[in-house]
Amino acid sequence: MADAARALRYGGGMQVRRQTIRRLTRAWIALVAIGLGILALLAAQGAWRAIVAHGAGDPPPMPAPAGYEAEDHFPGAALLYTDVAMPVASTASDGAAPAPGVTGTIALPATPVSPSLAAAAMRADAGVVAAAPFSTKAASSVDRARALECLTAAIYYEAASEPDAGQLAVAQVILNRVRHPAFPHTVCGVVYQGSERSGCQFSFACDGAMARMPSRAAWIRAARHAGMALAGYVYAPVGLATHYHTYAVTPAWNRSLVMTDVVGAHLFHRWKGYWGTSAAFSAPYRGGEPVPGPHMPLIAPPVATSPALIASVAPVPPMTRPEQVQPGYVASGSPIAPPAATPDKARPTDNLPAAPQVLDRFKDSGKPLL
Repeated sequence: MADAARALRYGGGMQVRRQTIRRLTRAWIALVAIGLGILALLAAQGAWRAIVAHGAGDPPPMPAPAGYEAEDHFPGAALLYTDVAMPVASTASDGAAPAPGVTGTIALPATPVSPSLAAAAMRADAGVVAAAPFSTKAASSVDRARALECLTAAIYYEAASEPDAGQLAVAQVILNRVRHPAFPHTVCGVVYQGSERSGCQFSFACDGAMARMPSRAAWIRAARHAGMALAGYVYAPVGLATHYHTYAVTPAWNRSLVMTDVVGAHLFHRWKGYWGTSAAFSAPYRGGEPVPGPHMPLIAPPVATSPALIASVAPVPPMTRPEQVQPGYVASGSPIAPPAATPDKARPTDNLPAAPQVLDRFKDSGKPLL
């Protein structure tokens, strides 16, 4: 009986201790939760005070225009210059083929498909059709870096003061050109096309604009939009546009194209006929970007000079007249004849062996072993 009572008392004590431990644990967890809640409230209050103090609730103002974008600038606006007339091949069946030279200096290549397929593509692409996303998967890291730099420069110098949509639209035109057979198939090639002959497709590459220091904030903004476009973002409203110009001008070639959209200060256009359909934008991008910057100027070929012109030029008199040369130097520069052989002295060439003196066992020296 005594043992049973002792066991009962021991068991009851253990149960009381377990209950006490549970209560203490719950109390400790509650205190920790309350403390964390107080810390979170204090942190939130401090963050709110910082927001109010710095006015972070309002969007940051755009930086004041400075440098290039603050000036009255008519960008080249991707217009195709009309000062050099070249034939423009067109297979469009709508009778809207432009006259030679009115769309610029680039002659279109022959249509790579049959007329029936081209007509079907034109029917399917009626209206504004969004371009396919641009991909740089086949390019190297160097090509991606160069493409980003060239596209950023084009966006900055062509549309630094434009809204985000205007900058994305300019980037879309450049990438559309990269995939069109009428233009170079690299971003830098498109941006600096024609700079080797001062007939730039984008005027900033020829008018000295790049010599000015760009605005840091505006450049970073242009780089952000360039990165978006190269990563596959498509600005659909301009569709397959390959040309644009500002409100400041009304070029003759815009009447031969189809306007797709108006964004900011630019009007965007695509070609009529097959070359303005999505089927024509089939050139893959594989990198191969040239060094960013305007191209080296072309070296003019040498001009042929006629014999009559050469004869008409008076010869340049020598600096020293023959009578002024001292007698000891009259024969200076004349070749010296080898000395003649004498009975007591042979010429140097007489000491050479008349035939090879290599022994037979050494005549195959140096030949590979079979």
